This record gives sequence, structure tokens and C-alpha cells, in this order.
Amino acid sequence: MASPVSTLPSLTGNLPPKSGRALLHALPFPPSIVLSLLAVYVIWSSTFLVLRFMVAELPPLATSGVRFMLAGGLLYAFLRLRGAAAPTGKQWVVSVLSGTLMFFVGNGFVAIAAREVPSGMTAMSIGSVPLFLITMEAVLGQRPLALQWVGIALGFAGVVVMGWSEAAASPVALSLLLLASIGWASASLIVRRAAMPAGLMAGATQLIGGGTTLLIGGLALGERFTAWPSTSALAAFAYLVVFGSILGFSAATHLLRNAPATIATSYAYVNPVLAVMLGATLGGERISASALLAGLLVVAGVALLITSEARRHRA
Repeated sequence: MASPVSTLPSLTGNLPPKSGRALLHALPFPPSIVLSLLAVYVIWSSTFLVLRFMVAELPPLATSGVRFMLAGGLLYAFLRLRGAAAPTGKQWVVSVLSGTLMFFVGNGFVAIAAREVPSGMTAMSIGSVPLFLITMEAVLGQRPLALQWVGIALGFAGVVVMGWSEAAASPVALSLLLLASIGWASASLIVRRAAMPAGLMAGATQLIGGGTTLLIGGLALGERFTAWPSTSALAAFAYLVVFGSILGFSAATHLLRNAPATIATSYAYVNPVLAVMLGATLGGERISASALLAGLLVVAGVALLITSEARRHRA
């Protein structure tokens, strides 16, 4: 059985050979890269709105825990059947720690905040993760470039504007989003510095570890599945498991392995913009002018960080 990413090029099989295929092969990157980019852009941008539909009826932490445990378990079983090595005990410890920060703190807090904050604003807030990551690396000794300092300043200005404009409406939710961004950045820092399982197995173990702590945390806080959810809530859950977690994560990993860094990480400033558009068109959300300004500042700051980092590695 092929991996979710390796099957992406087959999606072009129904295109006319002299139009769709020719167009894909004329692009500057292989078709798998192009389709993986489209998957990460569209799927991950849509998960913020879909999450809002899920948590409207289902407990946020416990349901997210089941989602990630299911996605991680399926991916783990698939990889083991393909012959991937089982993680060592030390690798499991690192995966559980980073998975807890990434999925319990990151996604779990986002799921709680999604009940109060529009999906577009949630995406703009989470778009600040690279700002916190590069700031943490600066503290640890990796000095940012001059343009990156500008990006950091722009990005944190956006965070301040967003907090100033929206804190009165939902201070707890915005605080959770800030902590979620810090959790994601901390997990990313651990993944970059610690010994992790190879390839997609790292993601599978993180999903399992983070999903387990989410489920335990949700049940400990009194969350229960008290009523059978509607078809829309179940469809949202299934979409987040299959597309948001398995396919989206596989596509992102494929990009990190095969595309230039500036392309592979471009979702960090593309997703917030697309998420705002999806929230407005499909979710009927309205974003205030100050929140939109804040989002633009964050996106501009992250774009500077990523492009500057790409230039550093090419130099």
C-alpha cells in the first residue's frame, strides 16, 4: 500500500494528457510537490473552520484526544506494516513530551478557544508560532538576521494589536491561543534538537502521545460524551482525522523532505489568509478591521522570517 503522499500524483490520472498533466509537469516543481502544497494550503486552512463545527457539539479536549490517537494509531500501524522500525523507549519519551506540547497545549487549547473565537482569528493567532520559535532559538544562542529582527517586531506588533482589539471580548480564549502558539513552538524546538523516530514514525508517535494526554486531560476535567452528535459534527471529526491529521501531516512531511525550506514552510503565512477567507465565505464570520490589521502584521512578519532563513541557508 502506498503512503498518502505518494498517492497524490495519481489524482492527475483523470486529467486530459495534454492539458492537466502537461500543466503540472511544466511547473518548476514535481507534481507531488505541487499537489502536496495544495493539500497543506487548503486542508490545514480549512481545519480551523471544521474544528469550530466539531467542538460546537463534542467536548474539545477528549474529542481531540480520540482524533489524534486514531490518526496516530492508523499511521503507526501502516508504517509498521511497511517495515518501519519500532521507536526506542527514549524516542517514545521525547515523542510523548513534544506531542503533549504540540497537541495537548497547541491543538487542545485551540479547540477550547474555537468555541468563542472565529476560525479566521484562530488561524492568525497560530500563525505566530514561527515568531516564538525563532525568539526561543535566539535565547539559546542562534542570532536572528537583521531582516528577521524586523519580522519579529512586525509579528509581535500584530500579536499586541490583536490582544488589544479583542481581549475585552474573549480574554480567556485569546490567552489560550497565545499559550497554544508557545506550546507549538516549544514542541518544534524539541523536535529539532532531540532524537526522534525516523520519517513519519515521529509524527505517528507524537500523535499517539499527544492524543493520549488530551483524552486523559479531558476526562480528568469532567468532559464526557453525553449525547450522540449530529451528522455534521461526525463529518467534521472524520475530516479532521483523515484529512487534517493523516493526509495533511503526510503532505507537510513530504514537503519538508523534498522541497526548499522557504516553500515547505510557506503554509505558515498562507494558511491564516486562506482561513480568514474560508471563515468569511463558508462560516459567515466577520473580522474587525483591527483584527485584520493584526493578522496582516503577523503574516508579514512570518514571511520575512521564513524568506530570510532561506537566504541564510543558501549563503
